[in-house]
Amino acid sequence: MDTPIDALLSALAEPTRLRALQIVWNDDEHCVCELMARLGVSQSRMSRHMARLKAVGLVIDRRDAQWVRYRRNPDLPRAWAAVVEPVLAALPAQAVARPHKKVA
Repeated sequence: MDTPIDALLSALAEPTRLRALQIVWNDDEHCVCELMARLGVSQSRMSRHMARLKAVGLVIDRRDAQWVRYRRNPDLPRAWAAVVEPVLAALPAQAVARPHKKVA
């Protein structure tokens, strides 16, 4: 039988979920469309990954019309944050999505 820590470690073990968590860990809200663009995954795949992070308790979501916005769970137990933060710190920095410049 899986324990909560098993579920946490399993959620962190998938690369796309880990990169998504890295993006939302800054305490800002991020919509699925932003996560999709930055990680290069489909909407359905991104939604499944975010649902897993939410089920484990790492993120919370907020509905905004047709969009779902995710952010770090502010009530995450300190012991869990103590596991997640060094893992995220070990990752290379995420590239920031920049708008395309129109060539004249």
